[in-house]
Amino acid sequence: MHTDLLFTGGPVLTPEGRTASAVAVTGDRITAVGHDEVRELAGPRTEVVDLAGRLLLPGFQDAHVHPVPAGLELAQCDLTGATTAEESVAAVRAYAEAHPEQEWILGGGWSMEAFAGGTPTKELLDAVVADRPVYLPNRDHHGAWVNSRALQLAGIGRDTPDPADGRIERDASGEPAGTLQEGAMQLVGRLTPPATAADRLAALLRAQRHLHALGITAWQDALVGDFLGMDDPAEAYRTAAREGTLTARVRGALWWDRERGAEQIHELAEKRRELSHGRFQAGTVKLMLDGVAENGTAALLEPYLDRCGCATANRGKTFLDPSRLPEYVTELDALGFQCHFHALGDRAVRDALDAVEAARAANGPSGTRPHLAHLQVVHPDDVPRFARLGATANIQPLWAAHEPQMDELTIPFLGAERASWQYPFGALLRSGARLAAGSDWPVSSPDPLQGIHVAVNRVEPGGAGPVFLPGERLDLTDALTAYTAGSAYVNHLDDTGRVAVGALADLVVLDRDPFAGPPQEIARTAVALTYVGGERVYGAP
Repeated sequence: MHTDLLFTGGPVLTPEGRTASAVAVTGDRITAVGHDEVRELAGPRTEVVDLAGRLLLPGFQDAHVHPVPAGLELAQCDLTGATTAEESVAAVRAYAEAHPEQEWILGGGWSMEAFAGGTPTKELLDAVVADRPVYLPNRDHHGAWVNSRALQLAGIGRDTPDPADGRIERDASGEPAGTLQEGAMQLVGRLTPPATAADRLAALLRAQRHLHALGITAWQDALVGDFLGMDDPAEAYRTAAREGTLTARVRGALWWDRERGAEQIHELAEKRRELSHGRFQAGTVKLMLDGVAENGTAALLEPYLDRCGCATANRGKTFLDPSRLPEYVTELDALGFQCHFHALGDRAVRDALDAVEAARAANGPSGTRPHLAHLQVVHPDDVPRFARLGATANIQPLWAAHEPQMDELTIPFLGAERASWQYPFGALLRSGARLAAGSDWPVSSPDPLQGIHVAVNRVEPGGAGPVFLPGERLDLTDALTAYTAGSAYVNHLDDTGRVAVGALADLVVLDRDPFAGPPQEIARTAVALTYVGGERVYGAP
């Protein structure tokens, strides 16, 4: 029997290494892996792809991403390319002038390091948009930049108290300064006009095209639900899955409402049943335990430092009661839910691992595959617990490099010892932990090859050093495995993530073989072709 699709003439990354040079695909499955003998399966109707020395590997999978908000932002006021306050303000001005019909100026993606102290002011926005409210989350979506009109509409003034889960930045006189952190974002965010169902579906399909172009064949959406005014992508996924326009394989992480407790678990189980269809499966629950280090809301075991290096009273934010978390996770695990933790500070990491340990003690081993995302600061005592508990380390490699947000807004406030515990990819791997990888797009670029470059070099693409904690570097094979087999594991896609007979033909052809060049050139690699189930979803052969 002849094969439908044949790749030949280049290295193939299999679980054993670059050990093959030809792959046959029949229907949606890989049916042969080998060398010249595989070419004999070609027939008159076989599509033959000449790799010409390019690397064939499993499709990349993103284990933590937000495609619908990213797709919406691509069509709004996109500040991701601005690197200074002046560029950011100019981008807002240009967007507002080009869209006089917009009731609100929405979008986001600004960088904290572009502004003094990471907190832009309302006056900067007032100078270019005074007549309409402006609401712009930053690139990590843990803070928002707003103008005076937005503050006025929300009734936020000198006497407005900080919400329990957030902070209103204030000027020297006590007036709101124009930046809202964490839960305070919702004070304005809840007033913004929601995207329509058609907008959300278009955003999903726009994001899917972009992700396929980067070689991504599957992902875990890290927030399916309502949170801080972000648009719930649930209906967009259900529609795309039922209409057949969802070409990727997607695992949805249902949002755990941090204002509620165990009473919501039965609702999550019902959502899982209602939403799961075809290539979209909603079998995960997202538990956000803390914030981010740059604004002092990541939960730490010991206090943050001030600019003088002295301990403060701030240990960050804990969004879920640690005394109740084990109860929640145990019940979710018993119902077959995977738990996906946002755990950035060392206290949040420990709380998550304690909860997984409690679930293991109560329920025994399970196939739920819990994973902890971000892992910026991990206490060394907790590193070996990942392997022992079967908790996957879900890493965002692009963040593990020296850059202004790290050097100016993080390291000084952690201190030397804790700064050396950041993003311990190598230590986790050496301890036996399984690594998965993701981008957190639109927080940072969704390009896996950029992330792999940083995981291997611990230097930003195009950067020349210094190397950020060189002992935590991964080799290229391990970094690729995190973005393929590792993420496939947390996505419960066991038929993917490897080039092997019987596996689904979710495959990527790169424009070169990155193993053949120096590690410093990994980021120059690009995707040439992307296939899902043997169907080409990006590129021309």
